[in-house]
This record gives sequence, C-alpha cells and structure tokens, in this order.
Amino acid sequence: MVERLQPEIDGGRFAVKRTVGESVSITVDVFADGHDLVAGVLKYRLAGAPEGRPKAEGQGPKAEGQGPKAEGQGPPKAEGRGPREELWDEIPLTELGDDRWGASFTVTELGEYEYTVEAWIDRFGSWLRELTAKADASQDVASELLEGAELLDSLVRLKADTTSDVVSGFSRTGDVVSGFRRTDEDDDRILEIADLLRSGRPQAERVDAARDPHLRTLVAARPDRSESTTYDRVLRVTVDPVRARFGAWYEMFPRSCTSDSKRSGTFREAEARLPDIAAMGFDVVYLPPVHPIGRTHRKGRNNSLTSSAGDPGSPWAIGSDDGGHTAIEPGLGTLDDFDRFVETASHLGLDVALDIAFQASPDHPWVHEHPEWFRHRPDGSIKYAENPPKKYQDIYPFDFGSSDRPGLWTALRDVFLFWIEHGVRIFRVDNPHTKPFGFWEWCIADIKRAHPDAVFLSEAFTRPKVMRYLAKAGFTQSYTYFTWRNSASELREYLTELTRTEVMEYLRPNFFANTPDILHEYLQRGGRPAFEVRFVLAATLGASYGVYSGFELCENTAIRHGSEEYLDSEKYQIKPRNWNQPGNLKELIARVNTIRRDHPALQQNATLRFHGSSADALLWFSKKSGSDLVFVAANTTPHDMQHGWVEVPIHELGIAPDAPYVVEDLLDEATYMWRGAWNYVRLEPAERMAHIFVVRHPSVSRHP
Repeated sequence: MVERLQPEIDGGRFAVKRTVGESVSITVDVFADGHDLVAGVLKYRLAGAPEGRPKAEGQGPKAEGQGPKAEGQGPPKAEGRGPREELWDEIPLTELGDDRWGASFTVTELGEYEYTVEAWIDRFGSWLRELTAKADASQDVASELLEGAELLDSLVRLKADTTSDVVSGFSRTGDVVSGFRRTDEDDDRILEIADLLRSGRPQAERVDAARDPHLRTLVAARPDRSESTTYDRVLRVTVDPVRARFGAWYEMFPRSCTSDSKRSGTFREAEARLPDIAAMGFDVVYLPPVHPIGRTHRKGRNNSLTSSAGDPGSPWAIGSDDGGHTAIEPGLGTLDDFDRFVETASHLGLDVALDIAFQASPDHPWVHEHPEWFRHRPDGSIKYAENPPKKYQDIYPFDFGSSDRPGLWTALRDVFLFWIEHGVRIFRVDNPHTKPFGFWEWCIADIKRAHPDAVFLSEAFTRPKVMRYLAKAGFTQSYTYFTWRNSASELREYLTELTRTEVMEYLRPNFFANTPDILHEYLQRGGRPAFEVRFVLAATLGASYGVYSGFELCENTAIRHGSEEYLDSEKYQIKPRNWNQPGNLKELIARVNTIRRDHPALQQNATLRFHGSSADALLWFSKKSGSDLVFVAANTTPHDMQHGWVEVPIHELGIAPDAPYVVEDLLDEATYMWRGAWNYVRLEPAERMAHIFVVRHPSVSRHP
C-alpha cells in the first residue's frame, strides 16, 4: 500500500512550487499485510513539455466555451499523451516510524519536475530478519538457508530493470549507480554465496555469509520489483528562478522623476534614480503601467472626477490614440528609452518588474477595433468598472466571456510576451481575482513553457480561498494581509499559517509594507518608529518584500481620517521628491538589505520559528539555513517602549545552561553578553525598534 504522499495539492490537480536549488521533501505511508519488510524509492525527473503528461480533469480552458479555440491556441490535445519514457532518478525511502517514510530530491533546472513513489516487498530483508532471529535464538536454520539460496538465485535471474535499480543513497542511470556499478562479477559473487548457503559448511559460517553487509548492498541493486506498487498519480513541481523566492522590491513612478510637477519625468530621467535604488540594496524596481493614458473621464488630483489641464491621469486608465498595452506613454519617452532603462537597471543588478492591468480606457484602440471584447449595456453603451461603492469612470473592464474569447485571451497573453521581448521577466498583475481563474491558468502555463524564468506577482487583496487558488493556478508570488497584521499575536498567527501549513507548498508571500493604494493607519499614526519596525519585519519575516517609493521618507499623510488613500496620491499627479531629506530611512534600508544578502537564513521562509517572549508586544523569532541562524526581536508598538525576556533554544545550539555567550546585533554591530535560555531585551522607539541578532559562541557555527 502506497498512500498519503505529501506534498500533494488538491489530489495532484496543482503543482507544488520550488526555486532552483531547493529540495522537495516527501513523506508517504508504505505498508503491507503480514510481517514482510517493505522498501521503496522516491522517483523524480525533469518533465518534458506539458504535452508529455495527462491533464487532470478540469485543468485549463476547454475548447468549448473556455479559452482559445483557434488552431495552436490553448492547451495541447490529449491525443498521444502519456508519461515520458526517459528514466527516473530514484532516492531510497527512509523509514520514519509508524509506516511513514521519507525522502527528498533537489531541483536544479527551471521548468517542471515530476515525482511519485514506488514500493515493494523486501523479500531478501524479510528473509534475513527471520534468519537472524532464529539463528540468534540458537535454532536450526538449515531450511531457511536453502530458501535464501533460492532467493539469491532468483534475484540474479531477474531480467535487469535498468530504470529502477538502486543502491541505498544513490540513483541509477542506465546500468551505472553513482558509487556502484552492477557487473557480471557481482552476479557471480551472489551466486557463490547462494552456493555457500546450500553447502554443507557449518551453519554459523553460512549465517555469517548471509549477514555480510556487502551482500546486502549487492542485493539492494537487484530488488524484486515485479509486483511493486506505484502511487496512483504522478505529482508535479514547478521550478522557478531564485527571484521568485527571494528579493527586495521597490515601486516607483518614472513620471515623478522630474523637478517640475507640471511635466512628466522621462525614462531617461528615471535612470538617474536607479543608482540610489540599487545602493539601498533593492533587487527589483517595479513600475506601474507605462502605457498611454486615456483622456475620457480622466481623473484629477486626489481621485477627483474632473481633471484640470495638465493633470496626467491614472496610469491604470490604459489606452489612447497613442496606443494600448504594448505602447509607451509619450510623456515617458519611447520604447527605445524603455529598453535603455531596462538595460541600465540590469547593469546595476536590478530586475525591472512591470505592472500589467487588463482593463482599458474608453480611448483604448481595442474599444473601437474589438467592441466585442467589452460588455455592453442594453442601450449599447459599455459599462465602466466598479467595485461598489467605488466607481472607475475612466476604465472599461474586458469581457472574458466574449464571443471572441480566443481573440481576447490570445491578445492579452501576447501583452506579456511583448514585454518579455523587451527584457521584462517579472510582472505584477493588477486585480487578477476579477478575471477568470481559467484564463490565468492557461495564460501563465502557456507563457512559462517558453519562458520558465517568468515571475508573476498576484495583487489580489481579497478572500483567502481566492488568493490561494490564484497561487495554485500559477501565480509565482502573492500579495498578503501583512499590511493589516500589526500586533505580535496577529503576525505569529498569520505567519504560522503561511509557513507551517500546506499553503507554504504553493503560495509564496511578498510582504509589501505599503502600496500606492494602501497607507495603513499604523503608519499614519506611528511616525518614523512605525516605518522602521514594519520595514524590518517585512524584510526578515518575508524572503520577498516590497515598499512603495516615499516609504523611505516616512510619508504618512492620508487624504482623510479613516482612509488608507494618500493625500496628493501619486496615482493622479506627478510628485517630485527630495530623496535625501532629513529623517529618511535609506541607511537602515541599505543595512537590512545587506544583511539579507549575507545571510541565507533570511532568503527563505520555511524555517521561520517563533520563540518564547515574556512581553506580548515583543515579537521574537528566528530563521535558519544550514549553519546560518538569525534571531529578530521587534517592538510592535511604535509609541511605547517594550521590554522583557526572550528565550534562546540553547540546548539546540550546544550551549550549556550556565555558559555565557555573545549575541551581535547586525544592524549596528553592538554586542551583548547573555547567559542561559532567557535574556533581557529592551526596545525604546526613540532609539531602536528591532534587533537582528546572531549568536557568537564556539558551539555555534559562524556564517561567513
């Protein structure tokens, strides 16, 4: 019986996610009737194109009524599908207890891997266990030795199965096992031992020959898998680039890169901001839509329904006479200027992420060229976008159920492909939860076939199950509720859900501390200390995090009390800034990003662990990667000093209960002498809101 293979998402309907270099650790129940021992292997391989595997029921758009119908569009036909014939790599299962087994493999290439489990009766091991028990009890084992001889003969006679032979700890390709080669000489040695077992030599000598560990190794390379059981499905792993797991994002509006609030900044001017962003240690510079902005119902300052001369409008009102989703807003420059911006960013070590918003201004060329792509009222007019009570008079939504669904879906997919050709591999997708799940599953899978390094960030602040389904359907990363989780207890509960449940297998969080749409009350009222602690928490709790420009200046003025909208929002106006004004957080941001790059522990979320604290508002946690262990203490109340005792798992670190040890704060290199498991921490908002500690002790490996 091979049951309960994990990780498995929705019965194998969706893939788990990993990045290049990460491991997939599986557990599975394997057992049999009776008393025989069992053995098994984790089987894995790099999959071919999705044509090479059967499609689960309901996956992707169907030919009828869902998704493109035109030849060559949408998922491939089922005809001719089936498992690839290439060999599987195999890792022996290790028994964990209570019939639970485990193994792991490392993914080394972008794309998609497959994995499953095969198990069988370990006939030799079962025979050897019985023989050993009887021999140790001084019983006569003449018959058992003859049975063993026949068993060894049969193993040599078995036709070699070059796709499944395994030696413990090594995988086999063809007839060679890493560290072991199956040879005729080995077969001869097994037959010699079989002859010895049936010979007239003393039983003790024959039993010793049967117990020879070398014989066990030889036999392990020849398991009898003729009646093996394989798990009833092949599961999948989507392997993304490391940037899908780890990265610091900075959101900026190129049009605000100007000294004149009445004139749009250009890409050439925005290039001047890139060295400063790179110096703060960011990995990704993220741009809002850069396309032409419509004039019909253009919004004015602070989301006013009427605009004045010179108001630039919202970048999310996409499309004008100058073009649509594959054109550049003239005020920013040309497509060549955009290409140069991307190239300059790359030279500075920055990836460019682009906002993709599938909606259209009433002036978008598609409104006139493809009216069937929009939903019309009974009077023939097109209904603008709404999220009651909010209204977006400057935007038309697409009708994804259009009569020309193939044309619309393909055109939208081609928007991504266009920008990929211009050097963009990272996309932040606006409001994906208002578009069909089936579209995203088809579109992302289709793009990643040719571009497995593409990264898609889902901006869906909506119900948990919807956010999770979008992640399952293909989105590489997801915005989260981090912005609204501010107390220590809220953070512990939420991060436990993200890192200690099945969610961690498919949803990668990206912790944005603020966005152009979200200025949380915590930042509005908490002043600089609130910005400090939210930044440190975003950057250490999450391997991926982001900030919207102005965060480093502690911009915190809302349009009105009770609103999360910024006053004089950059969404509706050009907003020049003095990036070096007093009180900025650039030094803190650069220091934390350096720490993140230097410490692998902070480049993943799987090992996040909360530890004991005597103060409710004092958040105390750690992350670990190999020998690298980082602790973080944070005061979650920006107006109040917090102090108390925090628990260090010294027994796990090999530190004696009364032994002194030093902790170093990586933020300022200050050191503190601690002793025992519980130690005192004090965080005063006027001085500091957080510590990022490493332990300096001979028993604790020091990360370079």
